[in-house]
Amino acid sequence: MPLVSNKFTRILCLTACIFGLSACGNSDPYVLGFIGGLSGRVADLGIAGRNGVLLAVEEQNRSGGINGRKVLLEIRDDQQDEAAARAGVNELIAMDAAVIIGHMTSSMSVKTVPLMNEKRIVLLSPTTTTQQLTGIDDYFIRVIRDTAAYGERNAKYRYVSQGLRRIVIVYDTRNAAYTESWLHSFKTSFEKLGGKVLKAIPFRSGDDVHFSQLAEQMLIEKPDSIQIITGAMDAALLIQQIRKVEPDLPVATSEWAATEKLIELGSPAVEGVVMAQFFDRDSPLPHYQQFKKMFEKRFSHPPGFAEIAGYDAATVAMRALAQQRSDEDLKQTIIRIGSFPGAQGTVNIDRFGDAIRETYVTKIENGTFKLIQ
Repeated sequence: MPLVSNKFTRILCLTACIFGLSACGNSDPYVLGFIGGLSGRVADLGIAGRNGVLLAVEEQNRSGGINGRKVLLEIRDDQQDEAAARAGVNELIAMDAAVIIGHMTSSMSVKTVPLMNEKRIVLLSPTTTTQQLTGIDDYFIRVIRDTAAYGERNAKYRYVSQGLRRIVIVYDTRNAAYTESWLHSFKTSFEKLGGKVLKAIPFRSGDDVHFSQLAEQMLIEKPDSIQIITGAMDAALLIQQIRKVEPDLPVATSEWAATEKLIELGSPAVEGVVMAQFFDRDSPLPHYQQFKKMFEKRFSHPPGFAEIAGYDAATVAMRALAQQRSDEDLKQTIIRIGSFPGAQGTVNIDRFGDAIRETYVTKIENGTFKLIQ
């Protein structure tokens, strides 16, 4: 059954109070905002996160909502554009959103966090991992670890397990808050181990990128491996060009590219590509298997990392709303609770709103992501 508007709900509440039928102030829906890139080159990430949030909200409403109040989800597209991101956040704030879940990319989150701090409203991100927002007492909270965890894990695997020493990196400056943070983490860790980053090549994602030329620019250094820090679409197109020249060269991506879109667009060229991420798609955990079954029934395809991160973010938000005390804001509630059940293990959040959770190395094998370490 669709939810009625806030205005109409308030009228119903007032009427009920006049006739003594219910208590005022407790029947309005909780408004949850979601904002992410739902269009453009990184729409796979935004749509996946939205679907995870949507599943969690629908599940909550079927069980009676939050303390008897339904949850109304309002969705906005930030278009991976600063102006659109600010406009979307302002619209959600004007709707009295209790929390805004988003953004899905670091570049958008760093632009709107100051506004959220000013309004003292939590921005709860499924997938923002930039270190620019790490260890800060603000209204930004996330449910996965920052780039240090993924860059370091990737570097160690590539140096120790794969025996690689000379790497060229390419990174997308359109999401510089993420890619430059990830690049720094990887380079520092890889070179500390004894490896060498021969060159870090920036590019700006867009329709005018010539991936054959970019691949040529990377391969001229004669590296023993390539590291790609981009979204799934650009990673897939670039890997296809690399494989035309060096079919057996080891390639890795950052976790940003590790959506199912990478396999869909890049297969078979992406076979053997590795990445560090927080998600084990083959986990036998009962709660994850239940989540996976519900997600597949609702959306007709299995969940990826962004779907599970969206689901976890919404779960954190709604559990905190259910346990919020009258003398604290939602940020304080989340920090006080600290540990939340996720679709795949516990989400632990520290006093700065940064998440602590497991990190795995995965590899694309036979068209699927397989955990290898």
